[in-house]
Amino acid sequence: MASARGSFGSRFGFILAAAGSAVGLGNIWGFPTKVGQGGGAAFVLVYLVCVFLICAPIMIAELAVGRRTGKDPVGAFKVLRPGSAWWLTGALGVLAGVGILSFYSVIAGWTMAYIYYAATGAVTGDSTATGAFFGQFVGNAPLSIGLTFVVLAITAGTLLGGVKGGIERMTKALMPMLLVLLGLLAIRAVTLPGAEAGLAYYLNPDFSKVFDIRVFNAALGQAFFSLSLGMGAMITYGSYLSKDENLAKSAMWVVVIDTAVALAAGLIIFPAGFSLAGFDPNSSGPGLIFVVLPQLFATMPGGHLVGLAFFVMLTLAAITSTISLLEVPTSHLIDSHGWDRKKAVLVLTGITLLLAIPSALGNGASAFFSNLPGVGMGFLDLMAIVWNDFALPVGGFLLSIFVGHVWRVDKALEELNTGGAMPGAALWGFLIRWVCPVAIFMIIVFTALDLLG
Repeated sequence: MASARGSFGSRFGFILAAAGSAVGLGNIWGFPTKVGQGGGAAFVLVYLVCVFLICAPIMIAELAVGRRTGKDPVGAFKVLRPGSAWWLTGALGVLAGVGILSFYSVIAGWTMAYIYYAATGAVTGDSTATGAFFGQFVGNAPLSIGLTFVVLAITAGTLLGGVKGGIERMTKALMPMLLVLLGLLAIRAVTLPGAEAGLAYYLNPDFSKVFDIRVFNAALGQAFFSLSLGMGAMITYGSYLSKDENLAKSAMWVVVIDTAVALAAGLIIFPAGFSLAGFDPNSSGPGLIFVVLPQLFATMPGGHLVGLAFFVMLTLAAITSTISLLEVPTSHLIDSHGWDRKKAVLVLTGITLLLAIPSALGNGASAFFSNLPGVGMGFLDLMAIVWNDFALPVGGFLLSIFVGHVWRVDKALEELNTGGAMPGAALWGFLIRWVCPVAIFMIIVFTALDLLG
């Protein structure tokens, strides 16, 4: 069956594909946004603790479940606990893949358009001017929907090539390009006049904020989303791995690459931002990327080229993530329903495009979708809350309970030790059984309280 459903051709290919799944818009704008809101370097310190003590164990667990069963997220739980309701955990991941992709592809389309706008110098002026340009741009319904279609078409075309010929080949090409651009932009940013203030804000922690529960909650939530956990992506990618691979070592490579990208993004945003008069480190999301940074690029020597490189990098990061988002439900239709890859990819792409249209219209193009009656927010923002803030943590919480207490740590370790002895096995067992579920449960509770409050 493995040959029919596909497999990675090399450990290097898997690491780049899994890192590509993890590295995305969450690293390059989500992480700097959370750093700004969380008080700078204190957030970075807490984030690193969360990544290595909570998120890395979850990733290892997902890979173990996937490789042991060789199935999609739904099928994996059915194999390990037949006749139980645990398959619903996998189903939540499959739905999350489609749900997240439906709005993520809209934002990815924006980044693609800004490659052209940055290169031609179309976005100039102060924050008012760049903000007005962005508002007019996202309010153009045909353009926004068309860009979303292009992103989904690129994603579908990649998946039609299969695991080795499509996913692995594409990420081997895109990830090195992304990392090179990231490095060049970070070097440029830290050499700008006034960058010292940004570096101090980013790297010199205020330890009084380290124990703030709100900082911890934001850091863990960001780390969880950034690493593509709780949505079945790592279960799916793990199912394509051979028994010769050391899962723990491969997972740690993915974690390190993803974290390094997030940290490097901060080295771009904050030194560059603080070189701009009136920069607010609390600038968030689209405001930071599409309003503040174009203003900065316009004032820099060679700013058009820097802006071009930045949005190329952002688009590469987005595409490597959309690939994994679509592969999760694709693998489910192939494994659990016997569809061929072409049919699964094309049908899912069509469904996702239909679901993406309200998100594409929810930023000024449609009054209804921009401010849903009784909800008080746009459709895209609502989808982000439903899938990012709740579905992913719930999926991760259930997975940690399943691996730690249902499938059990000893069975998981049998799989983890197949490709070579796993270092720190006892620590991993303790973390996945007790620390991970408690910490993730806290995310869910605090997120709910924040929304209700």
